[in-house]
Amino acid sequence: MNSKLFHRGPDAQEVLLFDNVALGFSRLSIIGLDNGMQPICNEDGSVVLICNGEIFNYIELRHQLKAKGHLFKTSSDVEVIVHLYEDHGNDFLNLLNGQFAFVLYDKKRRLLFCARDQMGIIPFYYGFFRNHFIFGSEIKSIITHPLAKVDVDLVGLDQVFTFAGLISPRTMFKDIHSLENGHYLTVDHLGRITKREYWDLIYPEGEVVCNKPEEYYANALEEVFSRSLALRLRSDVPVGFYLSGGLDSSAILMKVAQLAPGVTRDAFAIDFAESQLSETQYQTLIAKKSNATLSRKTFYYNDISERLRRAIYHCECPIKETYNTASLSLSELVKGKGIKVILSGEGADEFFAGYVGFRFDAMRSMSMPSSPVSFLERRLRDRLWGDPEFFYESNLLNLSREKRRLYSEHVNASFDEIDCLNHPVVNRDRLLNRNSLNKRSYVDYKVRLVDHLVSDHGDRMAMANSVEVRYPFLDKDLVEFSTTIPSEYKLNGLTEKYILKRMASRFVPRPIIEREKFGFVAPGSPYLIQQNIEYINDILSSEAIRRHGYFNPHRVEELKRMYQKEGFSINAPYESDILITVITFGILLDEYFT
Repeated sequence: MNSKLFHRGPDAQEVLLFDNVALGFSRLSIIGLDNGMQPICNEDGSVVLICNGEIFNYIELRHQLKAKGHLFKTSSDVEVIVHLYEDHGNDFLNLLNGQFAFVLYDKKRRLLFCARDQMGIIPFYYGFFRNHFIFGSEIKSIITHPLAKVDVDLVGLDQVFTFAGLISPRTMFKDIHSLENGHYLTVDHLGRITKREYWDLIYPEGEVVCNKPEEYYANALEEVFSRSLALRLRSDVPVGFYLSGGLDSSAILMKVAQLAPGVTRDAFAIDFAESQLSETQYQTLIAKKSNATLSRKTFYYNDISERLRRAIYHCECPIKETYNTASLSLSELVKGKGIKVILSGEGADEFFAGYVGFRFDAMRSMSMPSSPVSFLERRLRDRLWGDPEFFYESNLLNLSREKRRLYSEHVNASFDEIDCLNHPVVNRDRLLNRNSLNKRSYVDYKVRLVDHLVSDHGDRMAMANSVEVRYPFLDKDLVEFSTTIPSEYKLNGLTEKYILKRMASRFVPRPIIEREKFGFVAPGSPYLIQQNIEYINDILSSEAIRRHGYFNPHRVEELKRMYQKEGFSINAPYESDILITVITFGILLDEYFT
């Protein structure tokens, strides 16, 4: 099991066995290089910890704990966890500012205590098999255990077709669960599992009252942003930066240059060779202004097919677009330069109204009444979001019909059971009475950000090459502050991320502030099919589709003919690339289920 996680921790491995407990750890050394190996114990050895991730405010917590008489054996950041547990039991998690997934065993209480960070940056998977609680940072480790079963979770597959990807606690593996962000669970000596939510993003009901000037919010945002960056620069190894040339990554690098002038940083960018819209000029501008050394990787479209299988092996789920392969290529570049820690800009779009959906909501509210929505569509929206008027990315009724056409007769026989719309995906109470902008922000955070952008797309593609990604815009304090900002300062008219631009205009060059938002869409299955790639052809062959039994081979053939037509393209993000999910699900079956 430990060897399956070598890519997450190539620097050292350890296994500790005692009583009926086995703990395995693979280390990526970042803080406490000489003495930070885990497991870590408290003073009398009664509390044992393994933790993947970082506690960024560990210095402040360490001072407080020492003042109370606690003794520290290492210089590791995560040692604060065992002493906080001694003082507070399970109730210390919101004292942590970090990204973490940990397992702590209390020998006196014979209790296992497991937790995942507030934003779900670090993964945590678990299952209960024949009276054994089995956990791991990745599922490939869990299914190495001889007791673990490997079966496809069809609700998980349906989630991928319906949303941006999987949504915790669902995985593609039946009986293996993903611990939700902001949750912990305990397992006692009788095998009883108790799960609790300790944090969530809570937006105020109604409109956020605008009773402070715009400048106040810009100043306060810059203060909490600077604090977030200062914490995420804490490391005993060099810290690098992903640089897209957009507002978010540029703001990170420029503010860091302001906080620590004269320090040369490593920045990493990807350049899409066949793309008509290159961001090279913006990347070069920011690298020069921030005194960063820019390393650029040219990504060719044929790199997608060469890396797709490895990407699916690491993310352990099908995907709806091929951009994961570019992220995998970028982390290869980082690893080649000997960098272990990267700062990245994810999160700003979700919390500061950066996606086009926010503008569509605003345009709908300003225009004439839209065309009527069917009763069945309204009922589906109400079931999912608790609001029949809330439209999120797809017409749910049309999508359900399309999925029925795609699924095999065998799968359709249990469609109501596996239809993910019949299973809760968000806490609808957190959407009740919220304005449309905050409602969309909450849904984006839950169904796109946590388990897709910072999990299969972020953590997994970086950790495949032993790189830890840190997200300044996902700082707990910054995210909580964002809920207090009035909506008109996030989306001002149709200007997205308005207050973020106001803040960034103080230290980011004007060409970055004023440029149009650019969302690159990587080539999908039409490109792959038209390249006549052997393993793609095999996966989509009628024989393979029939043998696996999940999809209707006639519908797959129809889509293949459509996608092969000269000039055919998918209008992303408004249309889904159905066959890329079929292809990547086929790869997943080959990697884990055959």
